[in-house]
Amino acid sequence: MLEKNKHIILKTNDLSIGYASKKAKTVVATNINIELKKGELVGLIGANGIGKSTLLRTLTQIQNPLRGSILLNEKNILDYNPIDLAKVMSLVLTEQITSKNLSVFELVALGRQPYTNWVGNLSGKDIKIVDNALNQTNLSDLKNKKCFELSDGQLQKVMIARALAQDTDLIILDEPTTHLDMYHKAYILKLLQRLAKETNKTILFSSHEIDLAIQLCDNLIVMTNDTVLSDEPCNLIENGVFETLFPKDLIGFDKKTGSFRVKK
Repeated sequence: MLEKNKHIILKTNDLSIGYASKKAKTVVATNINIELKKGELVGLIGANGIGKSTLLRTLTQIQNPLRGSILLNEKNILDYNPIDLAKVMSLVLTEQITSKNLSVFELVALGRQPYTNWVGNLSGKDIKIVDNALNQTNLSDLKNKKCFELSDGQLQKVMIARALAQDTDLIILDEPTTHLDMYHKAYILKLLQRLAKETNKTILFSSHEIDLAIQLCDNLIVMTNDTVLSDEPCNLIENGVFETLFPKDLIGFDKKTGSFRVKK
């Protein structure tokens, strides 16, 4: 009963995504109806080139939808100005940051920009929020290090901490485990799982780490050639959804173990 009454942070209604120009329209996916609930970790998965990044760019207003609507805290996302949107949604991209000469503290503090004046002065409250974000991501010991001194895994934690410092209801991450080894992939996704539970924030991430996402996420959004589905991993397994993600001649899905296997 409590699950059903969870507050919906983001909802799409009959959403179609893709690219439009004066000459043509390229449709990537249609009839997308998803709900992201408060305090949940949600994974966005699908084969390469299926449209995961296009969906994330549309949900974050980087590009416009072809049709339908996106509601963020029951308000159409198109009705937010940039500052107000940055107070309810934070975004962690895969692009390399250009500010590696900043210290860890300074980079995380950039998450407070929606709340500071144009000079960017941090108040006592801002500093406390930044320190809390560093603590939640186990970065307090590294706060004075320069970002160029960090490993890829450490730097990804810094970017997550910056999103936490932004103090939004929704955090969206595009491929947060790219370029990481298997241990650090699992570490980052376990960190996101813990943060969703501890902070009660909604965290949505796209990933190719489907096996890990199945194990760790409260819900999954699965993009296929035909449709976009959203449900709990156990229900998706039971309904055979994962068996349709890849060509069956090479990769199969084992319902018993909840993992993919290469066919011999």
